[in-house]
Order: sequence, then structure tokens, then C-alpha cells
Amino acid sequence: MTEDDRTRAMRSPGDGRPLPPRPGDGLRSGGAPAHRMPAGGPGAPTHKLPAASPIPAEAPPGAEPPRGSSRVYGRERAGSSPVKPLKSRGEPSQKGPRGPRKRPSGKTILTIVAGFLVLVLVAAVGLVFWIDSRLSGIDGVLDDYTGRPADTPGTNWLLVGSDSRKGLTAAQRKKLATGRAAGQRTDSMMLLHIPEGSDKPTLVSLPRDSAVTIPGKGRDKLNSAYAIGGPKLLVRTVETVTGVHVDNYMEIGFAGFVEIVDAVGGVEINVRAAVDDPKAGLKLKKGTQLLTGGQALGYVRTRKGGALPDFERTKRQRQFLGAVVKKAASPGVLLNPFTAIPLAMSATDAVVVDSGTGVFNMLSLGLAMGDSPVTTVVPFGGNEVIPAGGTAVKWDRAKALALFNALKEDKPVPKEVVDAS
Repeated sequence: MTEDDRTRAMRSPGDGRPLPPRPGDGLRSGGAPAHRMPAGGPGAPTHKLPAASPIPAEAPPGAEPPRGSSRVYGRERAGSSPVKPLKSRGEPSQKGPRGPRKRPSGKTILTIVAGFLVLVLVAAVGLVFWIDSRLSGIDGVLDDYTGRPADTPGTNWLLVGSDSRKGLTAAQRKKLATGRAAGQRTDSMMLLHIPEGSDKPTLVSLPRDSAVTIPGKGRDKLNSAYAIGGPKLLVRTVETVTGVHVDNYMEIGFAGFVEIVDAVGGVEINVRAAVDDPKAGLKLKKGTQLLTGGQALGYVRTRKGGALPDFERTKRQRQFLGAVVKKAASPGVLLNPFTAIPLAMSATDAVVVDSGTGVFNMLSLGLAMGDSPVTTVVPFGGNEVIPAGGTAVKWDRAKALALFNALKEDKPVPKEVVDAS
């Protein structure tokens, strides 16, 4: 045993294993290595390296990487969160197809429709009560009196247009050429009969200059009855001379007339002859045209044109009344809240009715006027000098009786009477 071997044996642990060589061990003099085989026999490795992680094979398509690792360029890194591949544009989603959208059931639809109809009904009822509350009624207009005609079939309206300037400013009076007349007189009067059956309504003009007997006042012009005793005496006078029982009364002044026409957006009128009347503030060409409230007022007031100006005037009044009511009752006006509500406000502010007339009576009037009524005027037979002075229109008694008897019996007016008018 050499000295080196003895030194190494002394430093070896008790288990007999040799210590690793120290630097310089096994070197011979001169620095040459001692060519000795390492302990453990030939082929034994001199150093042990840590085991490298095996590189896994490519996972099959669609397979998920192990939880807790990530794969970068084909290698897994332990302890990192998984990295999701980016989805290219146009690549289909990996989520499954959505199911069909659930449609509301029939019961749900019926509930919605029913709720909507209830809402509309409540609004309509509220509107009816609101309009009814705005109507101005005159008490005592249709009070009974001795000798009053009995109630007859159908419904009879006395429609009165007054020349009241109430509600017009000085500027409006000047623009509309209404003048400064004080008080209130009737400018037009019409009797509307609405039959109970399927016959058409009948609209009869009563010329304001008609010679009639006013109860308690004698012979005078028809419009004098209004000037003397107001609506109540006028109704009694009309019932006395016609024998027709009046069921409803409605009156409108100049200001209300203009407001109603403007509320419906104007009225289309076929002007049969050109009119130039400075007194009525009117200048119109011949032909069909849309009239504003101011123009329409002048059109029904003018006495220009025709051999008998007063009768031509009543024709224009009937023509206009039918046109404005037909326009007001059209779906485009009634179903549009932006026109229906202003119209309701203008109409309720403009008209005055008897205390027994309500919104449903007004609706009946509108429907009747929209039904293209038969229009005529009381047949006349010359002039009559009245005690109050001046001349008045004298009715053709026989034809006038035939006209009013037909209305009392709820029958169509004889054709010869209408033609004669």
C-alpha cells in the first residue's frame, strides 16, 4: 500500500466507502495523471445529471393540456396557467347552437291586447265626460208652454248662427269685417230633422227675414223673435209657425265659427261664382278651394250673387255646414289627437246648447250631418209688408205645410217641394 492509499483509508468513513479525491490526488510527480479506473468498476459514470423532463408527444386534436401546465412551442411549463389559443376571425364558435327563441304564448298576447283595449276605453270614456262638462247649457229654452206641439217621431234640431262678436278682439273684428254692432241677433237659422228609420236627414233653412207671427208680439221678421226674447222665444216662434216639436237647440257665434274651421284645418268649398264683398271681408275666385275660418265666415255672411241674395246666402250656409261637419267627423280628424282635442275644445267653447243636450246628442248631430242630408229652404211666395216697417219674405203656405207635415210624420219631403225650393 502506498502512502496515498494509506492516507485515503484513514479519511474514509466508517462504511468503507472511499472519499472523493482531493485536488492533487492521483497526480504523479511532474503533473501527469494516474491512470486508474474510478471506483465502481469500469463504465461507471463519474457524475450523475438530474433527470430531464421528457418532451411529450403532440396531443391529439381537441385534447386539453394537463391542468396546471401550459404549452409553449410544444413544451409544457409546470405551475403556469393554461394559455388559450386565439380564435381567428370567421372561425366557428366552439359553443353549441342556440335553441329557438321563445315566443310569447297566445295567453300573453291576449292579455296585452285586452289591457290595451281597456286603456283605450278608459281614455274614451274620460274624454266623453270631459267634453260633456265643457258644454254650456241654457236653462228654460225648451220649457213646455200652452199649445206646444206634441213630440213627434225622429229628432228635430234648431241650429242658430248668431252675429255675436263676443270673444273677438278689436283687431279680429276689423280683419273679419264683422263691424261693431252691439247686442246679438240671429244670422242664420236651420231646422234639422233626423228620422228614426233609414231615410236621410233633412236640413231646412229658415230665412231670417221670413214674415212670421211671434207669440205675444204680432207679425214681424223671424230674427226679431231672438232679438226680443232670446233663444226661448225663438224656439217657441219656430214651433208655432212650423208645427214641429224642437228636441234640441244649438247656437254658435262668429268667434266660435272661425275657431272650429281653423281647428279642422280649413274647409273645402266649391265656390260656384267669384265673390268680391268688402263688407264681408271676402274676395274669392270661382272653383273648389280650401277656406280658412275667416274666409268661411265671410262666405256664409255675404249677400252678393244670385237674383235673390238672401236665398243664395241660405244655400251657402247649408253647403258650408255640411262641409265642416263632414270634415270634423272624418277619421283623419277624429282619430288624430292633435286635431281631435283642439276641435273638441273649440267646439265646446264655441257652441251653446239647451240644458238637456249632452255630448251623445252632439255626436248624433254630427253623424246626421255627415250622412249627406237632403237640403232645402222654406218655399216662398213673394214679399209682405210688416207692421214694424219694411218688407219680409212671405212663405208659400201650401208648400210650406207639405214640407213641415212630412217632417212631423217622419216621412221624406215631397220631391216637388224640394225642387220648388
